[in-house]
Amino acid sequence: MSQPAPMITRDGRFTYEAAGDPGGTPLIFLHGIGGAARAWREQLATFGNRFRTIAWDMPGYGGSAPLASVSIAALADALQQFIAQIGATKPILVGHSIGGMIVQKWLVQSPKLARAIVLAQTSPAFGKADGDWQKSFIAARLGPLDRGETMKSLAPSLVKELVGDDPDPKGMELARACMESVPEASYRAMVLALIGFDQRSTLKDISVPTLLLSGSKDNNAPASMMAKTATYIPAAEYVELPGVGHLANLERPDAFGRALDGFLDSVATNHG
Repeated sequence: MSQPAPMITRDGRFTYEAAGDPGGTPLIFLHGIGGAARAWREQLATFGNRFRTIAWDMPGYGGSAPLASVSIAALADALQQFIAQIGATKPILVGHSIGGMIVQKWLVQSPKLARAIVLAQTSPAFGKADGDWQKSFIAARLGPLDRGETMKSLAPSLVKELVGDDPDPKGMELARACMESVPEASYRAMVLALIGFDQRSTLKDISVPTLLLSGSKDNNAPASMMAKTATYIPAAEYVELPGVGHLANLERPDAFGRALDGFLDSVATNHG
């Protein structure tokens, strides 16, 4: 059965897409640095029969107003404002990449406001700017822009580097479309916002059901690091998707959906 297309809405500072039962448990999807609300359209439709599914455009993306100063803490504050603005009580949050970092930071301020969380292909720490890995990560992303490339010209190669084996062609088309539409200023600000992020000390305080979801071919959030992270979170489940790179929901929407579905079922069963 085909699902209705998501509604695209502006509410105050934010644009977002939503589908599903307006009275259902809110299931909020948070995209990564190269993403957009529309990157989640398949998941909004798939889970809309059981949830009020919502995907925001992060500040500075889509029609959402940019922040005056970008940091993970400021993004977490924006997330809290967004949740309040749309009236989402006890949401389940699915954060991909930087979206997962925002969720971790938000949880420190609001430990009891979520019903459950999914940390998809993300990390509890990025580290300081002078580390070798960090320097090469930032150079790989900002260097080409410094040399005159554009988000549109870079999108195909950036997406190709992020994915694993045999990604879904339609998902890749959407990934490129999202990446090329990211404003360059927002992309630069988000990459730099990663520097110094470190929530490792607060993992033990996460008190809601948590799924950590990794891809075996993800070089940005390696599966081994995510598996280790899961051991520090009291109520964490860990699922690794074989052959998948950094964009699981677009590369393998069915596998991503099954993993998420299993977790959501366990949350409903065990936590009422």
